[in-house]
Amino acid sequence: MKKYIDFQTFHFHWADYLVFAAMIFLSTGTGLFFAFYKKEKAIELGQQDIDSGEKRRKNDFDTSNMNEYLLGSRKLKIFPVSMSLVGSYVSGVTILGTVSEIYYFGTQYWMIVISIVFMAVAVSKIYLPVFSVLRVNSSYEYLEMRFSPAIRSLASIMFVMDEMFFLPIVLYVPSIAFNQVTGINVHVISTVICIICVIYTILGGIKAVVHTDAWQILVMFVSVMVVVTIGCFKAGSIGDVFQTASEGGRLIFADINPSMYQRQTLWGVLIGGFFYWTSFNAVNQTMVQRYMSLPSLRKAQWSIFIFTIGIIAFISVCCFAGLLVYEFYTKCDPMSAGLITHDDQLLPVFVMQTVGHYYGVPGLFIAGVFGAALSSLSVVLNSTALVMLEDIVKGCLRLKLTERSSTILVKGCILILGVVAVALVFVLEQLSGILSVATSVTAIAAGTTCGLFTLGMLVPWSNSIGALVGAIAGACISGWISFGSQIAFANGYVTPHKLEISVEDCPGNVTMPDNVYIDESDVFPLHRLSFHWINPIGVLTTVLVGTIVSFISGPTVLKKLDAELISPVLHRYLPKECFPPSSITNEMTRENTATHLLNDGRGKGGSETGESSDNSGKY
Repeated sequence: MKKYIDFQTFHFHWADYLVFAAMIFLSTGTGLFFAFYKKEKAIELGQQDIDSGEKRRKNDFDTSNMNEYLLGSRKLKIFPVSMSLVGSYVSGVTILGTVSEIYYFGTQYWMIVISIVFMAVAVSKIYLPVFSVLRVNSSYEYLEMRFSPAIRSLASIMFVMDEMFFLPIVLYVPSIAFNQVTGINVHVISTVICIICVIYTILGGIKAVVHTDAWQILVMFVSVMVVVTIGCFKAGSIGDVFQTASEGGRLIFADINPSMYQRQTLWGVLIGGFFYWTSFNAVNQTMVQRYMSLPSLRKAQWSIFIFTIGIIAFISVCCFAGLLVYEFYTKCDPMSAGLITHDDQLLPVFVMQTVGHYYGVPGLFIAGVFGAALSSLSVVLNSTALVMLEDIVKGCLRLKLTERSSTILVKGCILILGVVAVALVFVLEQLSGILSVATSVTAIAAGTTCGLFTLGMLVPWSNSIGALVGAIAGACISGWISFGSQIAFANGYVTPHKLEISVEDCPGNVTMPDNVYIDESDVFPLHRLSFHWINPIGVLTTVLVGTIVSFISGPTVLKKLDAELISPVLHRYLPKECFPPSSITNEMTRENTATHLLNDGRGKGGSETGESSDNSGKY
């Protein structure tokens, strides 16, 4: 019992504040470095390329300044981009949410790593080759090329709205962790972290974002590994951790219950996880922008490979950390004992209780959580600003801006998004279960937009009418399910069925909470679905409705279709009229385009090194 008595006695030491401050200063310093020194060198090199006669590709930005600021002149390196891709997904939501998910619902979620492997194959072979050949600035440019400007505008507006909902979640999670160990108000913390992130994102552009992400992800991984290592030592051994988890019913890897109402099943994790991860990593602008900052398809595919290894390793560590937390609190659930108020505070409390007396370690952990938040936040700010410029202002409103106006617009968008994110943090204080909330909200936009891109790349006869109707249907059904589920949960009509917990060793007079679950049979069936199924339903609804409506309204004539707009996995089935004449490129033919794009990593845009070649002249 003694290990629970001093539960709240550990708080930040001056060494913890020092470690945390170092991470903050490094973030800001990186932004300043790339804002001035590196930026000046890059612009000089870009101007030399222009002066030497290099032709600008048709889809690059109008000026070297904006091209450098938003895409790094398409000359970034594989490893920092790969780490930035990890940072695009891994945030405090992943760290704290995954731990609480394992603690309360078992290890079935761990099987998401299998879905991630299949996602990597799908993204690199189906979607990425199309973007690489077209050399888009924004992924939503593709929708205008394939369908119409209206479809592009619809998808880009959904992306902006989605990211606006996601930003406060990214801010709120580390604020909870910091509040737990310092007592500083959540809103003060979220405001400070947002200001810091906005500053270095505005000053340094994508290069600052990518390179800052790289070391922030390193700090994050090291911090979690340190906590896990010390936790294992205190638990006795890894075997003891799994033994305790098994006795507590937490080791669940193959729950084949076919019910779509159960929160975590093997089918829900594998199928829902694959759709969700593919939706996010295949077409979301936060990811595509980083793919396009690399000079070639082959390097972009390598970045996905490294990203996959990194994300699987990190999620696995977080899942194991969930088992560690359960082993420590197996006899005293901290939520039931009133020691925490949110389930997402489990890991911060565990850290303070187990390693709080090691000065500097709690600071390292909180720095890792904040690093994850800063990474995700900067990625979203930078990508959303690009979408506002390219898709909303230039694409939807058809406005032509000067370089100065474009710069003011992009940086102004970053500033406004930061203010909105801080304001929306107040809403999140009323919500619990960060992992499911984030997944459900994101699934609305992610499912619909992924459905649109899938319709365009894998259904050659689809048309703009089918795409529009399919997108509306997908968004409506996803929104109906997601928000309906949240309302049902808020009103107590649906409750998560958590695994058994214990309070027998808790200090004081703590009673076991009653696990009495109400009858949910009267709740509308779609509002009882596990959050894993929202995204697949959105994607499939968009594709199926879009396909049917396209046939009814008049399918696209395949012979008039540009093969570059279709995924190379289908090129062998397209008529030869879809391919450009051999005088434009010797490689783009019906017989060899699919193999060329999938295996060689060289598209119509240029050579393997990303330098200009004869094949890229028309760009």
